[in-house]
Amino acid sequence: MIDLSYDLHIHSCLSPCGDDDMTPANIVGMAALKGLDVIALTDHNTCRNCAPTMAEAEKHGLLLIPGMELTTMEEVHAVCLFRTIEAALDFDAYVYGRLMKIPNDEKIFGRQEIYGAGDRIIGSEPNLLINATDIEFDAVQALVGQYGGVMFPAHLDKSTTSLISNLGFIPESSRFNTAELRDMKNLHRLRAQHPYLDACRIISNSDAHYLEHINEPELTIAAEEKSIDAVIELLSEK
Repeated sequence: MIDLSYDLHIHSCLSPCGDDDMTPANIVGMAALKGLDVIALTDHNTCRNCAPTMAEAEKHGLLLIPGMELTTMEEVHAVCLFRTIEAALDFDAYVYGRLMKIPNDEKIFGRQEIYGAGDRIIGSEPNLLINATDIEFDAVQALVGQYGGVMFPAHLDKSTTSLISNLGFIPESSRFNTAELRDMKNLHRLRAQHPYLDACRIISNSDAHYLEHINEPELTIAAEEKSIDAVIELLSEK
C-alpha cells in the first residue's frame, strides 16, 4: 500500500464560478508546488478541460483523475471520477444531453472557458453549466458505474447543494461507499445523525475554485499503487 496526498474535487475556469486563473497548467502547477500526489478535475456538469489538465499533470509526475461534479435533478452535487479520458468524455456527452439549457450570462456567472494543449483557450461553453440535469440522485451510482467510474456525494456538510441539505436524509437505496466532507470536524456529528456514514470512507476535498484553495498535503488515502485504477477501486470498495 502507498499513502497518497490528494484533492479529488477541483474546478477549472470552465466552471462559471471558477476563477480565470484556474487553467490546466496553473492547477497542476499549484498542486505540484503543494506536494500533492493525486488530484481530480471536477467541473460542473462537464469533463471537457480534463484532457489538457491530464497532459499538464504528466509533465509533473502528478496523477490526474478525469471527473465531473454532477448536479442532479434534486440539485444535489455528486463527484464522478473515471478511469480514462474517453470514458469521462462519453459521460460528458450523456450529461450534456440532460442538462437544462439556459444561455450563460458571463456578466453574472462568469466565463466558461475550454482549453486545449499548451494552456490555450480554444472555445467557450454557451449554456450555463451549473444548472440541474434530469438525472435523479438514486440513479447516479449505477450510471457512473456503466462508464467504469465511481461516485461519491459532495460536501455533505454544506448547507446547500448537498445530499443532506437538499433531501434532509441519506436515502435507504444509497449504495455509495465513499462520502466527502468540507471539514472533518463535522464527521462525528454527521455520523451520529446519519448512521449510514459509519460504513463509508470519508474524504475531504477542497472544492477549489481558486488556486490558493487547493488542498495542502495534509490528508492521505492508502491505495495499492499510484494509479487511477487503484484510487477508483479504493473509493469503490466497502
